[in-house]
Amino acid sequence: MAFIRYRGLPQGEVTAEEFWAWLGQFDADHDGRISREELQRALRSLNLWFASRKAREGLRAADADRDGAVGREEAGRLFAFAQRQLGVKITQLGSY
Repeated sequence: MAFIRYRGLPQGEVTAEEFWAWLGQFDADHDGRISREELQRALRSLNLWFASRKAREGLRAADADRDGAVGREEAGRLFAFAQRQLGVKITQLGSY
């Protein structure tokens, strides 16, 4: 079993681009979208309690077309969830 080392989420305020790039490292199938499993892996890397539940809630909040993943067009909804529920401060949301 190979161990992958992920970059941590930058501390303090992050831009939308930085947050999306951080999430991108968990995009296992490289499709440019974040699935519930990939979001769960990202949240676990932050050592959050109840990462599975938070990933499920985050996907439910962000996945507007209900296809099971969050794409770039839905990223703003995921950012809003992260700010509201995870305490992440995301700035410069203009492009999302």
